[in-house]
Amino acid sequence: MWRVREVTDPNDAAIAGFGRMQTAAYFAPETLIPASYVPRMLEGETGARPNFLVVAETDDHVVGGALFHWLADAGSGFSSFLGVERSWRGKGVARALHQERFRILDRAAGGHAVGVFIDVVNPTRLSIEDVARERQAGSDPWDRRRAFERLGFRQVDIRYEQPVGGPNGGPVTILDLLYCPHEPAETVATALVVATMRAYWSPWLGRDAARHAGTLESRANGAAWLALLSPVPPRTTDQSY
Repeated sequence: MWRVREVTDPNDAAIAGFGRMQTAAYFAPETLIPASYVPRMLEGETGARPNFLVVAETDDHVVGGALFHWLADAGSGFSSFLGVERSWRGKGVARALHQERFRILDRAAGGHAVGVFIDVVNPTRLSIEDVARERQAGSDPWDRRRAFERLGFRQVDIRYEQPVGGPNGGPVTILDLLYCPHEPAETVATALVVATMRAYWSPWLGRDAARHAGTLESRANGAAWLALLSPVPPRTTDQSY
């Protein structure tokens, strides 16, 4: 039997277990926030940007987890990672983590969080090397997107780039921005998307966060609302993995 709980103690042994789980569960663990950073995150930014960790565990073994943030300046949540150990998938662990995440975000919001964002790899833009890494990790990028869809996430209809971390230090262009509204919706306000990314990027981009958020906003072409689409892209015949 497994249980879900929030980790608040920076010395909790579950943090290391979370790190092992996410390294094993994701095909590109070097792109994730290392577990060694989590203690300072739990101790650190509160107020405008509290950080949270929720784990699913059986006995002393972490089988799933979610690392996420409340962005008070935007009034929304952002998830840095949600994952479940391969042998524990399909047992409701991800949904339990997602529900607990919303409960905590509601608490942080002082009532009701409008929703939570996450950026996720688009399988149609993966390199041959990344496709091979997915296979080696025993994962499938379409399955990942379908899992997020079942939790209520939809893709925000805007071209999204993570400003840094890509080739030669440039933008990461293989990601899409997904959004799970607390209540079902067909659109999301452009202002909420822009404010969320500005708040999320600010700690590591500083003043440049506003510039990159402005670039994102320009891609909306003046639209006040953005459609929420299926997060599962069409699969062509040559994409057999």
